[in-house]
Amino acid sequence: MRKISQQEIMAMAPAVSTVSNARKISAGGGFVRRMRSEDDTFYMGECKGSGKSNYMVSADFIEGNQPIIRCSCPSRQFPCKHGLALLFEIEAGKEFDKGEIPREILDKRARKEAREAKKKEKKQAAGTDGEIKKQGKSLVSAAKKKKIQRQLEGLSMVSRITAELTENGLASMGSLSLKTYRDLTKQLGDYYLPGPLIQLNRLILEMEAYQKDGEQSHYLQAVGILVRLRALEKKSSVYLQGLLESGRGEGEDTILYEELGGIWKLDQLNQLGLKKENAALLQLAFQVSYDPARKEYIDTGYWADLDTGEISLALNYRPIKALKYVKQEDSCFSLLRIPVLTYYPGGINRRIRWEKAVLEEPDRNCFCQLKEKGWKDFTKLAKEVKNQLKNTLSPDFCAVLANFSRMGFIEGDRGRILVMEDNQGNRMELKDREGQEPSCQALSMIPARYSLENQAMFGLVYYHRQSRRLCMQPLSVVTDQEILRLLY
Repeated sequence: MRKISQQEIMAMAPAVSTVSNARKISAGGGFVRRMRSEDDTFYMGECKGSGKSNYMVSADFIEGNQPIIRCSCPSRQFPCKHGLALLFEIEAGKEFDKGEIPREILDKRARKEAREAKKKEKKQAAGTDGEIKKQGKSLVSAAKKKKIQRQLEGLSMVSRITAELTENGLASMGSLSLKTYRDLTKQLGDYYLPGPLIQLNRLILEMEAYQKDGEQSHYLQAVGILVRLRALEKKSSVYLQGLLESGRGEGEDTILYEELGGIWKLDQLNQLGLKKENAALLQLAFQVSYDPARKEYIDTGYWADLDTGEISLALNYRPIKALKYVKQEDSCFSLLRIPVLTYYPGGINRRIRWEKAVLEEPDRNCFCQLKEKGWKDFTKLAKEVKNQLKNTLSPDFCAVLANFSRMGFIEGDRGRILVMEDNQGNRMELKDREGQEPSCQALSMIPARYSLENQAMFGLVYYHRQSRRLCMQPLSVVTDQEILRLLY
């Protein structure tokens, strides 16, 4: 009989409430009949529901651990609670009678296989026929050229805005009319420039906050946003002009493509060579944040590659207007075996995506292997982080894993500070980032049975303006046995 873990089931759920309802159905004896095929690829159940007739639920495992869930209930959720309940029946090891796979399922399998074969033929034809590819490019080149020219017009507007703010001085932003800049952001929305638009929205939010309370922190944040906005405008203008002159108009291995309205497809990224086959990942931490400039919730998973130690980010954007349609991600404690892992362009912490993954229970070897990949010299770590933070378009932090020999409080110029120390005696301060959920206090709550010596710390390294030094906000401690998460 097939094995499936609760973690795998929860990963398929469209919402937390769906999992809860599915558990209740399974635990309450909701299924009056269960059947599975002889080859163990198909499971079906008859489930009691709120209607007159029972619901017919099935799970087709023709693609391995990625079941196709079907149910006769009227729910718009996919998979629905009845489909997840059937998976919980399998997970619990309940008895399933053996039977034949229904003809309609076999027909659906055949149609799906035919579609996949046709899609593969088209892809092969497109890859081998150079003339077809050239014709395709010529058909869309005019539209792409028009879009690029429109983007350049929008960037000229951004240049005027930044020049005006620089000339007047941000010190005067307390008296500036926010309505004028809000009107400009509305206009900018017509120029296919999501990146600059988000930065301008951030700038307006800081200006608005400064006008309300006059806090110096808002002024400093506004300066940083303005610097980033100007850099984005200049680099984007050069990039777009290059596309016009070369006539390419295609996505390249650069973060500017997405900043300027491009939407990456997995095939595009894979063709650029931004992929890895047979990757093994462990999640080190998980966070949910709200970005008021984007008006979106962002689910961020921090993942470590067991082979290379590279830390990558899996991002899930949930716009306020579409919260009920976009599933929220969750913490993952399993080891992921991924056939094809796809990367986005970026620096130290690249964004990643994947289509399929097999979940396994991590063992001691996984955690020991992960610890071995951590930074062992804080001096070299600081140098690498500084080089990354110098890039104006990069995030203002680096997610890193660092091995420490000991941790504790020392007396500093700002009183007692919490630090960790490497084997050479180099120290790094552990400090919560402003505006982020605090985590340092959680270190003192770790049970005494866990030693906080000769372990690895995962966290976000950032530049602390007041102390003028690099600090780390800790998110988890990696031991030889497990990962101790400080937040989620």
